[in-house]
Amino acid sequence: MMNGRLQVPPSVKKGEPFEVRVLMQHPMETGFRRDMNGKAIPTNIVNQVRVTLAGSELFSAELGTGLSANPYLAFYAMADASGELVVEWSDDRGEKGRMAAQVTVA
Repeated sequence: MMNGRLQVPPSVKKGEPFEVRVLMQHPMETGFRRDMNGKAIPTNIVNQVRVTLAGSELFSAELGTGLSANPYLAFYAMADASGELVVEWSDDRGEKGRMAAQVTVA
């Protein structure tokens, strides 16, 4: 499983936007680089990201080779009730990552 960081505010107001920051630790190999022996390094990128809040999907995305290593995503969300925000992703090799944080509506 891949590591990363997920940051949400300690508490949010009902119905008001709050920022979510996600940092995924991943090499994001495009397939265009070569190793020291001149052999092509196989493509391995994060290709799917899915974000849910309290079990409801906020968004999903298909990513491509345009992102650098250790992709960073920032987005805004709104919550009507407290719940768990989950970020899940997978790469070309089938490895998966998952991070979760509690969103508390005050």
